[in-house]
Formats: sequence, structure tokens, C-alpha cells
Amino acid sequence: MSRSGRLPDFIIIGAMKSATSTLHKQLSGQHGIFMSTPKEPNFFSDDAVYARGLDWYQGLFSEAPDDAICGESSTHYTKLPDYPRTIERLKSAIPNPKLIYVMRDPIERLISHYIHQWSEGVISCDINTAIDRYPELINYSCYGMQIRPFIEAFGEASIMPIFFHQLKAAHQSQLEAVGRFIGVTDPASLRWDWDNTQDNISGKRIRKFYGYNLMMNSPLLVWLRRKLVPQSLRDHVKGYLRMEQRPAISEAQLIRITAIFDQDFKQLSDWLGFELTCLSFNQAPFLSAQSRAPKRN
Repeated sequence: MSRSGRLPDFIIIGAMKSATSTLHKQLSGQHGIFMSTPKEPNFFSDDAVYARGLDWYQGLFSEAPDDAICGESSTHYTKLPDYPRTIERLKSAIPNPKLIYVMRDPIERLISHYIHQWSEGVISCDINTAIDRYPELINYSCYGMQIRPFIEAFGEASIMPIFFHQLKAAHQSQLEAVGRFIGVTDPASLRWDWDNTQDNISGKRIRKFYGYNLMMNSPLLVWLRRKLVPQSLRDHVKGYLRMEQRPAISEAQLIRITAIFDQDFKQLSDWLGFELTCLSFNQAPFLSAQSRAPKRN
């Protein structure tokens, strides 16, 4: 049985390229949890989507059973300054949301973001040039800048921080912690499903082009390509489309962005209860929404 007029009980708000798709997919497979399709409706962030109206957004959850916990995952919600009206719109519809924010080593997130944009054909230059040319590469890794407005609007207790490396290393316990935060009656009943783990296609570092899916996935076109196109030419094209090596950030650029991220982390110390830096990021202590230190006066 389902009902209309539903709104999500929780939202995964980011960060981009930090396993939000994996977490969404894992939650969607759990009994008693209903996750939106599409995964990223971006309703409160994108003007064109918001113009569809709240009824459209509520329709994403209309098939959820009455007793299900509903959620969605839109990384656009933490992409300041590109989507400045997100919090205003969210607060008008859901005054007291439960929000989940996944943080990845900011430099690793930046590199993954660059690879994704390169593979999509959005960025064509090298990573060091891109860092100077595309401010979103840095901005989306400034977790303090992104999450501080949510803390100010909804309070510290409304947001659960998760670290990417901890989700990867202790997937089951982190899944249970999420369950406790969103109100699952028996979090221990949740089970991480390895068969339902998101495949990170950007990690394959293949540049997409118009008609890519048809060209690469059509059995007929694959057969014709192998029959009619010489191997040497196919290898040449593959070389152009594939990023053969992991992008390398220059030492000067690395020093610069590390200083930016370390300064930005200072905005999170009260919320998390400890100091965070790029150097210490992957040694951050395990925590859940219930174990965060209270804000210091």
C-alpha cells in the first residue's frame, strides 16, 4: 500500500564522487527503505527541475509502502556556489530533514571529478590547467563551505557525516549507522550486498562522445567495426579516447590546493569534534550522528 503527498525522510546531499551512488544503491536494496528513481532528482537545486513543482517531486515517492523510510540522493545540493537556492527551497518543503554527507579525501575527490568530466567531454585540458580553469573542482571539495550553510539552517544533529574511506573499510557497520540515523527499527537487519555495489564507470577513464553507447554496445556495430576497421586504426582511436595514466597534480598546484582545503576544514572542527587536515583525513576517527561531540562554546 502506498500514499500520495510523500516527501523523503532523509536525503544524501553529497559530496560528488564520494560513493553516494553506492550508498544509494545499497539502501535501495534494504527491506523497509524506498529510494527515489532517478537517484539524483536534483529537485531543490536545479531551476528547471524545481519548476516541475512539489507534486512532481512527491510523485517520486508515491509507490513507497506506507511504513517505508523514503530517501533520495542529489549531490547538486552541495555544489555551491552553482546552486545557491537549494537550502531555501529545501527548508520551505522539509523544515527538519535528515541529511547525510559523505566526504572523501578532497584531493582524491577532485581527481575523480576531473576524470569524470574528462570522460564526459566537459573538460579536455590537463588536470593542472583544469584546476585553474574550472573552479568547481576545488569548490566541491571544500566540505566546510558546502556543509556549513546546512548546519546553520538545520542544526548539527540533522546532518550525519560519513567518511568515504570508512564506508569502504567498514561497509556493514557504516550501513548500520546510517540505518540508526534514518530511523530503521533494527539497523542490524541491514545487509551490505556486494552484488549491488555501484560500478564506478568514470574510473575506466574512457572519453564519451555523441552516439558512444550505441557504437560501443550495439552487437551489430561491434561486429562491423571488428570486420571492417583495421586493428591499427581501432587501437589509435582507443588511445585517443582512453586516459592511459592517472592524472598527476603538479607539486606547486598540490601545495596551493592543500592550503585551500586545510583552511576550509577549520569550519568543520566544531561539528566533527576534532581537527581535520588533508594529511590526517584518512585517519579521521570513526563516528556516527550519535557520537559527534557537541559544539564547543
